[in-house]
Amino acid sequence: MFKKIIILKLLVLTIGSFYAQNNQNRKTVTTTRVSKAPKIDGLLNDDAWKNAQLLTNFVIFRPENGVPVKDEYQTTVKVIYDDDAVYISAEMLDPDPENIPQEFAVRDNFSQADFFLVTINPNDDGQNPFEFVVQSTGNQADSKVSNGNEDFNWSAVWESAAKITNKGWNVEIKLPYRTIRFANRPVQSWGFNFHRRLERLNEQHTWTHIDNSVGRWTQYDGLVEGFTNIKPPTRLNLYPYASATSIVFDGETTYDYSVGMDLKYGITENFTLDATLIPDFSQVGFDNVELNLGPFEQQFTEQRQFFTEGTELFNIANLFYSRRIGAAPIDQFNVASTLSKDEEIIDYPSKVTMLNAVKISGRTKKGLGIGFFNAITETTKATIKNNTTEQTRQEVINPFTNYNILVLDQQFNQNSTVSLINTNVTRDGRFRDANVTALDWHIETKDSKYNADGSFRMSTISDDANNPNMGYTFDNSFGYNSGNWNWELGYNFTNKDFNPNDLGIQFGNNQQSIYGSAGWRTLQPTKNFNRYNFNFYNQANFQHFSGAFTGYNTGLGASAQTRKRFTFGGNLNYGSERRDYFEPRQGTTSGVYFLRPERLNVNTWISTNSQKKLEINADIYYNAYTNHPQKGYGFSLSPRYRFTNQFSLQYSLRFNKRFNDQGFVNQDDSNVIFGQRDRKDYSNNISGKYNFSTNSSLSLSFRHYWSDVAYNGFYNLNSDGTLSENNYIENDVNFNSWNLDLNYFWQFAPGSQLIVFYRNSIFDNNSNSGLNFYENLENLFKQPNQHTFSVRFVYFIDYKSIKNIF
Repeated sequence: MFKKIIILKLLVLTIGSFYAQNNQNRKTVTTTRVSKAPKIDGLLNDDAWKNAQLLTNFVIFRPENGVPVKDEYQTTVKVIYDDDAVYISAEMLDPDPENIPQEFAVRDNFSQADFFLVTINPNDDGQNPFEFVVQSTGNQADSKVSNGNEDFNWSAVWESAAKITNKGWNVEIKLPYRTIRFANRPVQSWGFNFHRRLERLNEQHTWTHIDNSVGRWTQYDGLVEGFTNIKPPTRLNLYPYASATSIVFDGETTYDYSVGMDLKYGITENFTLDATLIPDFSQVGFDNVELNLGPFEQQFTEQRQFFTEGTELFNIANLFYSRRIGAAPIDQFNVASTLSKDEEIIDYPSKVTMLNAVKISGRTKKGLGIGFFNAITETTKATIKNNTTEQTRQEVINPFTNYNILVLDQQFNQNSTVSLINTNVTRDGRFRDANVTALDWHIETKDSKYNADGSFRMSTISDDANNPNMGYTFDNSFGYNSGNWNWELGYNFTNKDFNPNDLGIQFGNNQQSIYGSAGWRTLQPTKNFNRYNFNFYNQANFQHFSGAFTGYNTGLGASAQTRKRFTFGGNLNYGSERRDYFEPRQGTTSGVYFLRPERLNVNTWISTNSQKKLEINADIYYNAYTNHPQKGYGFSLSPRYRFTNQFSLQYSLRFNKRFNDQGFVNQDDSNVIFGQRDRKDYSNNISGKYNFSTNSSLSLSFRHYWSDVAYNGFYNLNSDGTLSENNYIENDVNFNSWNLDLNYFWQFAPGSQLIVFYRNSIFDNNSNSGLNFYENLENLFKQPNQHTFSVRFVYFIDYKSIKNIF
C-alpha cells in the first residue's frame, strides 16, 4: 500500500505543483473570534456580530455572469468563530419581501424557495469543499463536493435559522467543528464562497466571481483568514436505531424487529470511519422493475443510505455497484441441476443478508484521498426436500463473502486527479473469487482548457480450480473546454475476458470504439434566451477479438431556455446497420451475431417554468428503420401542481410502443431462435408530499408498470446475422409491477428521526396479452397483495454531549 502511495506522489510531482487558486485577485477577509456565541434565531442582533468584517459586493453567477448585483438585492455576510464552531450570518436585501417564495421541503430537498449557500474548504484545494444550504423556509441541505460534483447524500448535524424581515430575509448558521474536517494548525485560512438564489428573479449571486467560461466553480473561492488556536474535536457520532416490521401476504402475517447502530468516528483530523452494525434496510424505496428481454441485467439505483453517503472515492473508475452486496445468491453451481428425480427445492432465499459494513475515507493536506471499504454477507442456503423419504437437506447457494475496496486518489492543481483503485470479492470454499484493479486519471492544464481523461483496468477471476482468468480494458480521450467551445476525441477497448461484475456492473465486453464530440454554448444570456447550446457526437465501433466493424453512430442535439424559463431541446440520431454479438447469447467470441437494421431516431422535450403552480415536463420520440418493418414511438407527460407551499402532487405517464421488434427467445441443439413481437409499455407514477413543517412530512410514491408482448413470428438466426422463419411457439407476456409507498417522516431533534412506513405491492407475470388497460388492472387486482408496515426510530448521539454530561 505504501509503495502505491509513493508512486502516486511521484507521478503527481512530475505533472504539476499542488494547490494554487485560479483566481489571482481573490477576495480575502479576516474572521473574528468571539467569547460569547450568537443565538441562532435569524435576528442578527447579537453583540457577537458587531465587530465582524463585512463580506459584500456580490456578483451575478447566472444567468448573467460577472455582472454586479443591484444595491436593492445586495447581500452582506459575516463570519466569526469560537472554540466550538464557525458562525455565519447573512442579510439579504429584497425590496419585495412579501413575495419571497417559500415552498416547504424536507431536509436535502430543494423547492420553490430562495436559498443561501455556504461552501467551506478548510484545505483550500479548490476541489473538495463542504456545502451548507438554508432555504427561506428554514429548511436545511448539505453536501460534500468532489471535483465539482455535489453529494447531497452526505449529512451533518448543525444549526440554522431563517427569518423574513421588512428588508428581505436573514440567515444565521452554527457549524460545529465536528461537521467539517480540518488540520490541527495554530493559524488557519479557509476557502469560502457564498451563494444566494433569488427564485423570483431566476438569479444566483456569489460573493466571489465564478468565471463560467473555464474551470470548475469550486476553483474560485475567496479566503477567510485568522482562525487561531482551534482544534479538531473528537468526532464520534452514534446513531442507534430500533425498527419493527409486519408483512401480510396471501393471508399470512409475519413479524420482524431489528436493533442496531450506525457509527461515525473521526480516526484523525482528516479521516472518518463509518460503520453499520446489524444493518436494517426494511424501509428503502421500491425498485423500478421492468420486463427485461435484453441480454444484460437491469441496473437499479442504490437506496440504502450507508451505500449512498460518502462514497465518492469508491465510485472512481465505475468499479463499484453497491447493489451486488445483499443481492440475489450467485448460485454458481446451479443447485436445481443437482436434484435427484425425487427432490424439490422448498426454500430458495431471494436475497443475501449483509452482516455489517465499514468504510474509512478522507484526504490528507497534500490532496491524497484514501478510501477503504469492507462488507461481509452471511452464508445463504437453499432447502431441498426428498418427497420419497420426507428428509430435507441444505445446499449453499451463496457462501460467506467478503467485499473489499481500496482507493488512492491524488488531486493536484485544483483540477486534476490520478487514482488507483482495487476491488476484491473473496468467497468461502469452492466458489469463485474476483479481483479488479484500475488506474484512472483526469489531467488538465493549469489554465483548465485542455484535458486528458482515461483509465486502464484489469480483472482476475479465480474459479474452483484456482485458474485465473484475466481481462483488461483501456480508455483515453483528449479534450478542450473553454469559452463557448468544447470538444473531445478518444479511443477505448475492452477485451473478451474483462469482467468486473462480482462487485461492479458492465454491459458488454470484447469491443472497441473511436469516438468524438463537439459542443458550443452561450456564456451570457441574449435578448430572448437565458442560455442555449448545440452538440455533436460520432462513434465507430469494432469487435476487439476479431477487429470486425460492428457499426457507426452519430447525432446532433440542442437545448435552450427562454427568458421566461421555458426550456426545450431535441436530438437527431443515426445508427448504421449493426452487428450485435450480445443478443444471440452465444458469447462474443463464437462469431454468432444478429444483424440489426439501419436506424434513425428523433426526439424532443419541453419543460415549463418551475416557479409556476403548474409545471409540465414532456418528451416524445420516434424510431424508423431502413428496409425493415420495425418501428417505434413513445412519449412521456409529467405535470406537477403546487396547491400550497405545503402540498404538491406530480403525475407521470410514460408510454412506449414497438412494432415488429426482433430479439432472442430460446435455443435448441442446432438453432438460436428469435421472435418478432409487438410490445407496449406503460408506466404510471404519482408522487406527492404534504409538509407539516421543515421537520415533518407525509409523502406518497406510487408506480404501476405494465408491459404487454405479443409474438407474431419466430425465426432461426443464420450465420450472416439474418433470420429465416421456423415453426417455434412461445407464449406471449403480460408483466405487471405495482408499488405504493406512504411515508411519515419526523425529525424530532437534530439528526434524530421517527419514520412510519407503509407499502402495498403486487406482482404478476403471465401470458394473457392483448388486454386493454382496464381489463389488465382488473386482472392484476385478483393477485395477492403484499402489505408491509414498518416503524423505525433513530436517535443521534454526539460523544461531546455525553462527555459534557459526565
